[in-house]
Amino acid sequence: MSKTVTEQDIFKLRQEHGIFPVYKMIDTCASEFSSYVPYFYSTYEDENESVISDEKKIIVLGSGPIRIGQGIEFDYSTVHAIWTIQQAGYQAIIINNNPETVSTDYTTSDKLYFEPLTVEDVMNIIRIEKPDGVIVTLGGQTAINLAKPLSELGVKIIGTDVLAIDRAENRDSFEKIMTQLKIPQPQGRAVTNIEDGIKVAQSIGYPVLVRPSFVLGGRAMQIVNNDESLKTYLQTAVEVDVNQPVLVDKYISGKELEVDAICDGKDVFIPGIMEHVERTGIHSGDSISVYPTFSVNNQVKEKIIDYSVRLGLEIGIIGLYNIQFIADEHDDVFVIEVNPRSSRTVPFLSKATGIQMADIATQVVLGKSLKEQGITQIYPPEKHSWFVKAPAFSFSKIRGMDTYLSPEMKSTGEAIGYDKSLTRALYKALRSSGMNMVNYGTLLVTIADCDKQRALPLIRRFYDLGFNIEATRGTADFLRNHDIRTRIRKKLSEGSTEIYDSIRQGHVSYVINTLDMSKDRTREDGFQIRRCAVENNVSMFTALETVEVLLDVLEEITLGIATIDKMN
Repeated sequence: MSKTVTEQDIFKLRQEHGIFPVYKMIDTCASEFSSYVPYFYSTYEDENESVISDEKKIIVLGSGPIRIGQGIEFDYSTVHAIWTIQQAGYQAIIINNNPETVSTDYTTSDKLYFEPLTVEDVMNIIRIEKPDGVIVTLGGQTAINLAKPLSELGVKIIGTDVLAIDRAENRDSFEKIMTQLKIPQPQGRAVTNIEDGIKVAQSIGYPVLVRPSFVLGGRAMQIVNNDESLKTYLQTAVEVDVNQPVLVDKYISGKELEVDAICDGKDVFIPGIMEHVERTGIHSGDSISVYPTFSVNNQVKEKIIDYSVRLGLEIGIIGLYNIQFIADEHDDVFVIEVNPRSSRTVPFLSKATGIQMADIATQVVLGKSLKEQGITQIYPPEKHSWFVKAPAFSFSKIRGMDTYLSPEMKSTGEAIGYDKSLTRALYKALRSSGMNMVNYGTLLVTIADCDKQRALPLIRRFYDLGFNIEATRGTADFLRNHDIRTRIRKKLSEGSTEIYDSIRQGHVSYVINTLDMSKDRTREDGFQIRRCAVENNVSMFTALETVEVLLDVLEEITLGIATIDKMN
């Protein structure tokens, strides 16, 4: 049986034969006069233009090429870390290859290597720079995936080490820690074949959340509700085998919350707890996130703080980490996962709390404890203003993409709104994210049977605001039976284009479309309605929780207009 050749093997082969690249400097002056620009790229030549100094130096790995799920927000942590490293007296070096980031501006760091984030390319740089340490926890999953192979080649990883990363990301190791600490988590198991996956799902009960190990942005993550759907997922969505296990977890419906925290090995600092507007089942990057929490009690917050402290210390985190939680209807709190690295919410929470988390965490990584930095409180007093992070989407530009929100991340940006009033903060965030918001017009709804009762009071609120209501036949019959005047619109499968004509002609202000997660989400009618809405710049919702906060905003706008009219 042939052995798989790894990147470590390739680097060792290069060492054996002395085949290494040199680094040339980007010429920003078109050779008109000499200049020094610490911006380097590799090539195979004799002259190396990267001058190696004897200074103490730290290398920070960036986040690599930006894709959905690998947010540019990670760049915030990288840049702040570089500034802190420089202030601590080190030469700060970045390895990253994304031209859209601030970290790849050559004025940010002392040296920028514009190189791919692979073991071989990173090791080529480490070989000549000989840094005092490498930080892998600030560039998302791309950087942290390099920790183990780099460590095996003798690289000094500073901050959260390889063992701690494994404790958080290896399913067996993490479950042992959770059991030892008696912290609840959704039932589940890692499986390596289809048969075991179905057995696990049947034993814990549907619906289940399925996802590959070591993913970012919820890539290939789905909620499935029966054996047939699970089998299809394991056969088509992922390649499940002994080297690529798939996690099968019980899906728990509830409120989703998360923290970004800092641990120095002895103490933990939690600047704030964020609550998502949307319930579990939608990726955190696609959810509206609010700080401070708006609907959970102190008992839930105390559990979150307690679990965060004990997990950070037990796992062995040194620096930033992120934990996601579910709070169910009984106020029981479950841990979804621990990310032993910076997360995409660090910039938001830093701005909301006024606490420079990346700076504090970098000092911890460099050996300065939280207490030495003057931080003695685990959880500081919450702000009196509301801060809202709303996702921004590019659905109209990504042809053929289903806009239905799910555990797989689809947003391509975010906007922040803040105010003394939560409703006004929501308004600012939603408008800034690109959502069209009007308090009049027509609402088009097509609601899954399982969501009709939950949707009814929301649609009635639109009706009371004066909106015209249009719906597909099943939804329209339900609404009429509850005294909401509704115009029936036929679906494409019923031989009519009237839904699409209404949207395209600008008659529709909002579209609400929900699906039964036990059924196929690529059904032609729903997909076409969602695509038509986003392609015609009509605000479209697939989560009823988002609809509820939109209504809160619209009702306040309407009340404000009525008040002004009365005064006049």
